[in-house]
Amino acid sequence: MKKYELFDHTADLGLEIYGRTKRELFANAALALFDVMIQDIEPPTKRGGKERVKTRTVLGADVGDLLVNFLRELLYWFNGLGWVLNRGSILVCGNKKLVVQCTVEPYHPERHLIKTEIKAVTYHQLAVEKTKTGWKARVIFDV
Repeated sequence: MKKYELFDHTADLGLEIYGRTKRELFANAALALFDVMIQDIEPPTKRGGKERVKTRTVLGADVGDLLVNFLRELLYWFNGLGWVLNRGSILVCGNKKLVVQCTVEPYHPERHLIKTEIKAVTYHQLAVEKTKTGWKARVIFDV
């Protein structure tokens, strides 16, 4: 199963994200966000152990709102705090609450190339649904 794919949207960036489970959907959404934004140009083995582990709880009114709030938190980690997501795990994945534990490292231009600058996660045409094969979400980012 593919993790995500881009779709055309006027002046914005759309992602369709997939997962066999809701937990995998959220994990793939985090991966997709950073995959679209950042390209590693230096192998992680040469980075000198500057990683940090961060645990966060994210709340939402429903699964769609939870996904938007989660992606907004990750975007803040990058834009506001200068962290790049290396890996993570979803500890709790409900319909209104998500607890994640992520390994992050500081952004450094010599290690990371910005591919796409994402300004915001939007509710425009947001969709999260359970399908026959798992879960699917559509999210549009303001670029």
